[in-house]
Amino acid sequence: MLSRFQCRSQQITMQQAPTTLTGLLHRVAGIFPSRRAVSVSGKFDLTHSRLHHLVELAASGLLSAGIKPGDVVALTFPNTVEFIITFLAVIRARATAAPLNAAYTAEEFEFYLSDSDSKLLLTSKEGNEPAQAAASKLNIPHATAWLAEAEELSLSLSSTESAIDSVSEIANDASDVALFLHTSGTTSRPKGVPLTQHNLASSVENIKSVYRLTESDSTVIVLPLFHVHGLLAALLSSLAAGAAVVLPEAGRFSASTFWSDMARYDATWYTAVPTVHQIVLERHLKNAEPVYPKLRFIRSCSASLAPAILERLEEAFGAPVLEAYAMTEASHLMSSNPLPEDGPHRAGSVGKPVGQEMVILNENGEIQKNEVKGEICIRGPNVTKGYKNNPDANDSAFQFGWFHTGDIGFFDSDGYLHLVGRIKELINRGGI
Repeated sequence: MLSRFQCRSQQITMQQAPTTLTGLLHRVAGIFPSRRAVSVSGKFDLTHSRLHHLVELAASGLLSAGIKPGDVVALTFPNTVEFIITFLAVIRARATAAPLNAAYTAEEFEFYLSDSDSKLLLTSKEGNEPAQAAASKLNIPHATAWLAEAEELSLSLSSTESAIDSVSEIANDASDVALFLHTSGTTSRPKGVPLTQHNLASSVENIKSVYRLTESDSTVIVLPLFHVHGLLAALLSSLAAGAAVVLPEAGRFSASTFWSDMARYDATWYTAVPTVHQIVLERHLKNAEPVYPKLRFIRSCSASLAPAILERLEEAFGAPVLEAYAMTEASHLMSSNPLPEDGPHRAGSVGKPVGQEMVILNENGEIQKNEVKGEICIRGPNVTKGYKNNPDANDSAFQFGWFHTGDIGFFDSDGYLHLVGRIKELINRGGI
């Protein structure tokens, strides 16, 4: 006999999925209202229904303050519940969220705020001096957000009284640009990547599917939420599955509290970059925990994981380590090694395509056979329609009906993708 939650889990997958991220989250709040959605370690929990309510109120506050559909709102926060609520509130109001690295210099903030055409800068209550200086220079208003003891989110915005009816009249559209991020290499200025509600919903569904995420899952977020890896793979996919996430109390990854948080909140998986995996492994070898949670899998992405490290992680923590391949323009996930029940996972490979078409092309746009190297190209509902105000980059990236990743690779005889190198090298700093 199926349990109540198993029945609900089947129900959530059998129904036709909404074409917007906000639609997915709204549905989850209705199906799993009392299940834990977000925990701040050692402090408080928010259920899915409570999170939904806070997001609706915050979105109403943004609308009352004059934020319009299509406006870009820049967000610079640590990994906090305030970031989660404001991010979701921005896209719920049909505006565009532009998360920014809190460690940027004032000059960098000035570029990103200007290039994104941001209309508002949101920060934590503590603020961010370089970001605020850049915003002031560009005449962009600044506001703060803070959650008082898990009750209500306060926004320091000049507005009329927030009315929930104002946001209830807003219908999100699949074509709404929900997320705006920058990606760059060593040879060009950063390129703006707009991602729609449908792009994000498609990617979240792909991630949920390949890792079989359900309401029974839980993870600790160790990666920054201004980057697609942490934002899409850890946070949004979990929330859209009715699962739970834990934010470290410090607002960032801490090796000293990672396993205690994982154990306290019954974590079933985590995703990280190789540098974090190595830190976790080194701490285990020097100071092992008395008990480790039973994990379904460990995920690695954003940089190549050495096969020796993969093997040591599996030996230490008793879970399969699944390497994946992703990029901002694809709303994160492109390919992944499967869970053990779905097939073998192979060290040195980034697995098979997930939810999108992927081919290896030569310089003439011809599809290559297995074992033959060429450029990895993709197309699918998760892929951006093009860079913002950058026709040259779009002409280069979109050719022969495919998006060109700039990565060189090949498929082996079993359809597993292997990365070889890049056409143009990137600087990869800690997986970013």
